[in-house]
Amino acid sequence: MPVLLAALGALLVSLDSAINIALPAMAAAFGVGPAAIRWVIICYVLTYALTAFAAGLLADRLGPGPVFTAGLWLCAASFVGYALASSYGAVLLLRVAQGVGSGMVYGTAPALVTLSLPPARHGRGLGSMSLGIGVGLGVGPVLGGLLVDGFGWPAAFVFRAPLFLILALLALTRFGRVAGAASTPRRLAAADVLRPPVLRAGLLAFLSQYAQFAVWLLMPFFLVGARGLSPSVGGAVFVLTPLATALAAPLGGVLTDRIGPRWPLRVGLALEAAGLLAIGGVTETTSLALVGAALALVGFGAGLFQVPNLALMMAAFPPAQQGAAGGLAFLGRTLGSAVGVQATALLFDARLPRDGFLAAFHAAFLAAGAVCALAAGLALLPSRPAGARGVGSR
Repeated sequence: MPVLLAALGALLVSLDSAINIALPAMAAAFGVGPAAIRWVIICYVLTYALTAFAAGLLADRLGPGPVFTAGLWLCAASFVGYALASSYGAVLLLRVAQGVGSGMVYGTAPALVTLSLPPARHGRGLGSMSLGIGVGLGVGPVLGGLLVDGFGWPAAFVFRAPLFLILALLALTRFGRVAGAASTPRRLAAADVLRPPVLRAGLLAFLSQYAQFAVWLLMPFFLVGARGLSPSVGGAVFVLTPLATALAAPLGGVLTDRIGPRWPLRVGLALEAAGLLAIGGVTETTSLALVGAALALVGFGAGLFQVPNLALMMAAFPPAQQGAAGGLAFLGRTLGSAVGVQATALLFDARLPRDGFLAAFHAAFLAAGAVCALAAGLALLPSRPAGARGVGSR
């Protein structure tokens, strides 16, 4: 049950992908421009990135269950608040509150998995959690579009309030059974974070997310703008990336438990890089099937990579620090997303006036593919075993 609740919590948090489709309607409702509406994303992402690590540290003292459950309650309250928000400032404050709640869920979910399963099943458990994330990312844009069209922008937020409430009530009755480390807390020191296995896993997560977010930032403009697809058809093609991630995550978990994490994560990074480089060569006349295949390859590679890399991060810490390990893992991923979006946007904007859309699009994806290929190369380098919790250096 803890693994299921962790996966469901991660799924509900990742449904925030529904918000992207609501941004134009929100901008129109509050009379703000594109530059201002970006803060709806920025406030949330920065808050949950920082909160995830802090929540992990707190979970090592209190146990992950109470922190996870408190995050669910805070998310539920935030989503109720959106129905009452009458100003753009109120929306931004709610996004900060939602980010704190989401960080508490994301930062403790991995510890709930690893502390409730034997080491030999960590890969499968983390794969289930990553499956929830992938499903949420894939379903969110489609569901968000339907809700915004039918009920307006608040519906893209409010629909999650009862879902979080139900999960919070269920968590109250279940997480007391999860073994925690609060009885023997161990303070996290700089030396714990600066160990090679931790730095390596964090760097690979950063680079993978950095590269992958070129898809989230630019692909909608290519599909709808350059290719002239309708938003619904373009959205159906676009979601191949998160859906492929959802399919690959359980496979990554099974392979991690059977053969170790090293080769699954290496192959995953290589596939992700290949997909990004392939997108860097598409044109307006490229078969839509080939474009979709490249998007699916990016997502499948990312999903195959994420679970074994997360397993390595969790294995690098003892049971008393599993909360910190999970928080660090999500911190690395989120920082990669934030930096990747900014760097990709800067490169694209620099090339666009001089060379046009397609050349700028190609440059951005070739750069993203090169970053991911660098990560794949780093993953091939020999490394020390993480030390000891069920996942070795095979």
